[in-house]
Amino acid sequence: MSTHTPIPPRPGSPPVVLVPACSKRLGEHPFHVAGNKYIEAVRLAGCLPLVVPAAQPDELDALLDLADGVLLTGSASNVHPRHFGEDVHDSSLPLDELRDAWTLPLVRAVLQRGMPLFAICRGFQEVNVALGGSLHQAVQEQPGLADHRARDADAVHTQYGPAHPVRLLPGGVLQAVLGADALQVNSLHGQGIQRLAPGLRVEALAPDGLIEAFSDPRSTGFNLCVQWHPEWQAADNPASRQLLAAFGAACRRWRAAHGRDQEGERVPET
Repeated sequence: MSTHTPIPPRPGSPPVVLVPACSKRLGEHPFHVAGNKYIEAVRLAGCLPLVVPAAQPDELDALLDLADGVLLTGSASNVHPRHFGEDVHDSSLPLDELRDAWTLPLVRAVLQRGMPLFAICRGFQEVNVALGGSLHQAVQEQPGLADHRARDADAVHTQYGPAHPVRLLPGGVLQAVLGADALQVNSLHGQGIQRLAPGLRVEALAPDGLIEAFSDPRSTGFNLCVQWHPEWQAADNPASRQLLAAFGAACRRWRAAHGRDQEGERVPET
C-alpha cells in the first residue's frame, strides 16, 4: 500500500491520451509524426492528446503513468511480418520497424493495466500481432476476400467515403456503444486479420467475412480496435462521435480512479 497521499486531478482537467508517433524520414533527417486527424479525434473525445516519439523499453511504464488512455493511429506503413513469422510479401510497401519495436510491447502493457485503448487501422493490426495473431499481407489476393484498398487516383473524400457495411456481433463493445446491428464504414487497407490472437472477441465482420473490429474481454478497461477510419471527419459522423465519446468517458473514469502522489507518480488502486 502506498504511503503517499494521492492528489486528485484538477477539476475540469482533461484526461491525457498518448498518441504514438510514426517514424518518417524527411530528406536525410528522421522525424516522429502523427496525423492531425487523430489529434483532433482525441480532442473531440474530450481528451488532451500527447504525441509520443519512439520510446525505449524502460520508458513505457513512466509514459503510461502520465496517461489516462492510448490511441493507436493508422499509418501508411505496415507491421513487419517477422512479428508473425512471415517474410515480406511486397517490398515496395512501407514498414516502420521503429514503431513496431515499442508499440507492440506498449499494447500488452496497456491491456494488462486495464487502461482505455482505442486502436485504428494499423493500430488494430498492431494489437492483433502484439497478442499473437497474424495478418494477411495482401487481402486482395486471398480467395473469397474482397479488395479493401482505396484507389490512389480517387480524391481523398472518395477514398474515405463509405465503402461497405460491417455486421456488428451481438453482445460486444461495439454494439453496446452504437446500439446498432450494422454500420457503413470506409476501407483503405491492404492488410487484414488472418488469424485472430487467442482470447480476442470479434466485434464486427465485413460482407466477405474479414474481421473489421475486435476487443479483448480479458482486459478490465474499455478497449476497441477497428480496421476502418472513424477519425476521418469524425465531428460530422454520428457513429464516430459515439465511439470517441465512449473512449473519452472511459479515459475520464480512469483519470478519476487513479490519482498521483506528491512526486507526480500514479498511485495504484488498493
